[in-house]
Formats: sequence, C-alpha cells, structure tokens
Amino acid sequence: MIALLIVPLLLPWLLPPLARRTAARVRPGVALWTITLATAALAVGVVACLGVLLLPLALAVPPVAALVHLVQPLRAGPALLTLGVSALSGALAAVTAVTVVRRAISEAKHLRTARQGVARLPHSGELCVLDDARPDAYALPGGLRSGGRVVVTTGMLRSLEPREREALLAHERAHLAARHHLFLAVAQLAGWCHPALAAVVPRVSFAAERAADESAARATGDRTLTARAVGRAALAATRAGRRPGGSVRVAGAVTGPVPARVKALLTRAPVRRVVPALLAMALLCAGAGASSLAGAVWLHRGVEIAQGERPSD
Repeated sequence: MIALLIVPLLLPWLLPPLARRTAARVRPGVALWTITLATAALAVGVVACLGVLLLPLALAVPPVAALVHLVQPLRAGPALLTLGVSALSGALAAVTAVTVVRRAISEAKHLRTARQGVARLPHSGELCVLDDARPDAYALPGGLRSGGRVVVTTGMLRSLEPREREALLAHERAHLAARHHLFLAVAQLAGWCHPALAAVVPRVSFAAERAADESAARATGDRTLTARAVGRAALAATRAGRRPGGSVRVAGAVTGPVPARVKALLTRAPVRRVVPALLAMALLCAGAGASSLAGAVWLHRGVEIAQGERPSD
C-alpha cells in the first residue's frame, strides 16, 4: 500500500507532454491558467507525499514514537522496504527544502536589485525609459509600496518603428495587467520541488507570452504588426547579444520561442478552449490527489493500530 504514496511522485512526468500540447492548441489565457494550476497541484502532492513517507522512519525513533504514544511498532509494510523508502523520502524532502529556500532568496535579491535600478529613473505612469543602447524591454512586477513598471531601453525604441513600439508596449502592459509574473513564480516554485515540473516552466512562460501577444494584437487591431514588432525586437536583442528575461521579470518581446509566437500571430486568433490534453491534465491531477489521499488514510490507520486503538472507518 505504500505504493499509493509513490505514485504521486511519478505522475508529474506525464505533465510536460500534456503541457506542451495544451500550450500549442488551447487559447493562451486558458492554457496559462490550466498548466499553472496543474503544476501547482502536482507540486503540492509531491511535497505532501514526501512528508507522509517520512513518517515511518520518524516513528521508528523511540523518542518520537513515545511522543505520539505508540505502544507497538508502526507496520507500514516490509520493514526494510518501508524504512528505505522513508529514508529516501526524507533526503529528497531535505534537498527540496534547501533548494526552495536558497533559490527563493536569490530570486528576491534579483527582483530587489531590478526594482532599485529603475526606482529613481524618470517615468511616465507605468512606463520607464532606460538610457541604454542595448535593445531590451520587460515588465517589472511592483512591490508593496510601488506599482509595476514597463521598462524599455532607448536602444529598443530606436530599433522599432512608432507603431511597432506601440505593439511592444501593449504587450508589456498586458503582462502587468494580468500579473503574469505570479504564474511564472508559481511554476518555478513547483519546478524546484520536482524535476518533471521544472520542465513545465518554459510552457508556462510561453503561454504567458502568447497571452500578452494576443492582448497586444487586440490593442493595436493588427496581428501582422504585432508579429513584426515581436520579431524585430527579438532580432535586435539577439544581434546585441542581449539575453534578457529571467524569473523576476517578464520580458515579452524577446522571451520564449519567438518563431512559434510570430507564426501564431500570423494566423487567425485562437478559439479552441478545450482539447483532450486539458481533460488528461485534470485526470492526472485527480489521480495524484486520490492516490495521495488513499495512501495518507492507509498510513493513518496504521498509526492508530500502533497506538493500540481500533482504526476508524
């Protein structure tokens, strides 16, 4: 029965291909929400199962067993297998915790540095122009005391025509309005918990960029113009050797697979809302949740028996 708690650790490997199909075939806004929620749900299941799997090893320690009033050893299956899986889960949980803390601190520092870099620059509303010859543009999330900023360099403005600049700024404003940085933050946090979920982060980023592209196309009323602005901005950044982006900012003009984004903009606007991949992701999350819950209930019954009680129904 301990396999019930191992299954949710394996199911996340099924998500990357489903996320790739969803990002390519579903409306960008729907895809962004669906992939992010599925990633978060599976990450919660992974962390919960690692914690529950650690319980047999912890309860094998006499002081801990006495603390929860065990009158006999916990029987969770073959002793060697149970303690081995429990020890491995404890090691994975420790590595995950250290990784999350270290990377979260690093991301917070990067974000604080980025905000400080534009805090004293002149701005018009949410737009901040940075005097830099290197082409770059990104949406910088706001903090508790400051709003978000659309940051664009003079080099990027010189690389685009006036109407293309309008499309570029509409793209970045869409990122701020929809708070796409929160989706990416959730996906990254989940990715630090499981390597399969880390492979889904680029799909979340792509869906966010596609959603902003579609918003810019609606704002300008010209899909071809928006495609040209995205392509020229990315080309300018590449020629300058600029690789902007990162998790602390959403660099719409030059982030993600630009050829795929341009191709999507040169076709008609997406209308499909539901595909089998969405249903498969829902079933995947439901399966992981059911397996986690069943395993936790089974282990709880074992603890009740070890405490000398009759297990609850």
